[in-house]
Amino acid sequence: GRVVAALLVVALAVVVLLNQFAPTRSAYSATVTNTGNTAATAPYFTCGAAARADAAGALFANDLDEAAGSRTAADSSGKNAAGTYQGSMTTTANPAACARDGGTAYTLNGSTSFVSTPRSYQNPTTFSEEVWFRTTVAGGLLIGFGSNQVATSGQHDRQIYINTAGQLVFGTYNSTTQVITSPKAVTDGAWHHVVSTMSPTNGMRLYLDGTLVASNAAYRTPENATGYFRIGYDTITGWPGAPANYWFTGSMRYAAVYSTELSATQVANHAAAGR
Repeated sequence: GRVVAALLVVALAVVVLLNQFAPTRSAYSATVTNTGNTAATAPYFTCGAAARADAAGALFANDLDEAAGSRTAADSSGKNAAGTYQGSMTTTANPAACARDGGTAYTLNGSTSFVSTPRSYQNPTTFSEEVWFRTTVAGGLLIGFGSNQVATSGQHDRQIYINTAGQLVFGTYNSTTQVITSPKAVTDGAWHHVVSTMSPTNGMRLYLDGTLVASNAAYRTPENATGYFRIGYDTITGWPGAPANYWFTGSMRYAAVYSTELSATQVANHAAAGR
């Protein structure tokens, strides 16, 4: 019995030693499916943060998130250039332009609603115009540069508008009208982000939802004029595809004008902050 017991102890010891020196074996199975979504690190989490990051070059930045009935469109760029809500001023909260920002959006009724800016600017030749918007109506001015602060302008230039086909148009004038147009319509009722830029270096560029969709590098000089930037209304008579009604109908957030040409990366970052 003692011999058997000793043999069992030795056998157990051998088993333990074999387990200590045996290679580790493991197995796993995993399936990853990603048919439509992508993941990346965005520089800014909110549209407000994206706009403030480039505020140094802004002439003004109106978040357009005031309560219904407000008269002042606050300037978040720090340039003390608050605008004035003209006509009807109502708001909507759903759906939001930038889901993580919160707050309401400015609703323009297509007949009296627009924002006038407080001061004139002398012949801006390098600039960027920006706004988030939502509409189902083919027509209306988003942002433009006019000789009159609140009434219909005699001189009008540097305009982003929606034509009768529902496409975005960026137009400037210097002896002749020059426009660049988005290939697709934007009257689908979804929120869109638009930026137009112009400079003596790169000419005209039009971005939609963070992507360059049209450009004209040959046309680099707008009309020599002093005027006011207008949001939501001014005349667009004589421009290609101009609708009979110049008033924008829909919702807006984060309207801004810069004295610089926003880069493609800056534009893409601003658009991504709202997605």
